[in-house]
Amino acid sequence: MSHRIHLAVALERAGWHPAAWRASGLSPRAFTTPRHWADQVRLLDRAGVTLATIEDALALTDRYEDAADPDPRRLHGRVDAVLLASALAPRTQRIGLVPTVTTTHTEPFHVATGIQTLDFASRGRAGVRLVVGGSAAERANFGRRDELDIETGFREAGEVADALGRLWDSWEDDAIIRDVATGRFVDADRIHNIDVAGEFFSITGASIVPRSPQGRPIISVLAHQTVPFRLAAEHADVVFITPHDAAAATGILAELDGAAAGLRRSPEPLRVFADVIVLIEETSAAAHDALARLDELAGAEFRSDARVIAGTAVEVAEHLRGLAETGVDGVRLRPARQPDDVVAIAERLAPLLRATRVLRDDDAATLRGRLGLARPDSRYTSTQTREKVAR
Repeated sequence: MSHRIHLAVALERAGWHPAAWRASGLSPRAFTTPRHWADQVRLLDRAGVTLATIEDALALTDRYEDAADPDPRRLHGRVDAVLLASALAPRTQRIGLVPTVTTTHTEPFHVATGIQTLDFASRGRAGVRLVVGGSAAERANFGRRDELDIETGFREAGEVADALGRLWDSWEDDAIIRDVATGRFVDADRIHNIDVAGEFFSITGASIVPRSPQGRPIISVLAHQTVPFRLAAEHADVVFITPHDAAAATGILAELDGAAAGLRRSPEPLRVFADVIVLIEETSAAAHDALARLDELAGAEFRSDARVIAGTAVEVAEHLRGLAETGVDGVRLRPARQPDDVVAIAERLAPLLRATRVLRDDDAATLRGRLGLARPDSRYTSTQTREKVAR
C-alpha cells in the first residue's frame, strides 16, 4: 500500500455509545480512577498508536439535554482531561496525549501553562484539542457570557490558538542560563512579553513555564463544516473530520486544501485524521448483536457525527484501508465501548493494520516528530541566537 496512515484513539469515559456504561461491567468508581485510564492508554501505547485524545466538557449534561433535568440513565460526570493526561504521562512511553479544552470559557494563559507542563511531564508528547463550548449549560456554569453564534465562537477559538502559540514562544530555548558566578538564573532578554490585545483577550506578560520539549505542543480541532475547517486551516496542526464514506473524505480534503491556501501561515501541512466509531467482535454477527443490544439499552438507534462500524477487526481494517486511499494522514477511532473496543483495537486491529502495511512507521520521540512536523523556533528567537544554538 503506497499511502500509509497514523492511528489515533479518542477516549470518552465508558465509550462513545451512550449505553456503553451498562455493558462494561466496571464498578461505578472505575471511571474516575487513574488505573481505568492508565490500563487502556498503556495498551494503546504498546500497540504503537500515535496519539490518544481525551474528551472533556464544562457541563454535566450533553448539549441536547436539559441542564436543569439531567437524564439519570446517562453517564454523567468526568475527570479533568488536562490533569488526567498529566497523570498518564509518566505511565506511558511513546503515545501522544491530547486532552480536550473548551475555548469559550477558559483563559488561554491557563491552557498554555497546563499544556506546557504536560509536555514536560510526557517528555514531548503533549497536544490539545480545542473545542468551542456554546451550550446553555456551559454558559450557566460560568455565568458571564451571552449566547454565541458559530462565527463568534470559532473566531474566539482562533484567538485562543494564536495566544497559545505566542505564550509557548515567549521563552526562547536558551533563556535559562543558570550562571552561578554572576547570579543570573535566566537571561531576561530571552523572555518576551507577548502583548496581545485581541477581540476577546488582552495578555501582556510571558508564560510562567519555560519553553517545553516540543516548543509548541500540537493544536488540534474537530471540524464538520466550513467555519471550523477555516479555523483548522489557519491555526491547527491536526484536524479531525467525520466523512461517512471515501467520497465525502475526498470532498473535505479539497475544501481544507482551499482554506489552507488562503489562510495558513505555518510552513507545515495540516495533518488530517478521519474519525470512525468502532465496535469490534470476533464475528460480524456478534458485533451487530452487541450494537443492537446497546441500542436496546439506550432506547434508540445510536447515531453520531462520525460513521459507526460494527464488525470484525478484518472488516474494520478494510474500511480504514479505503479511507487511507483518499489521502488522509490518519484515522482516529472512537471506541463504542471502553475498555472492550480499546482492547480489540490494540490487540487485533492495530497488529492487522501494521501487518498489511496500512500504518505509517513513526519512531520519533516526540508527538511532533511522529506526525512528521518540525520543531518550530520561537518567533522571538533572533538569527544570532539561532546561529549560537546551532554551534
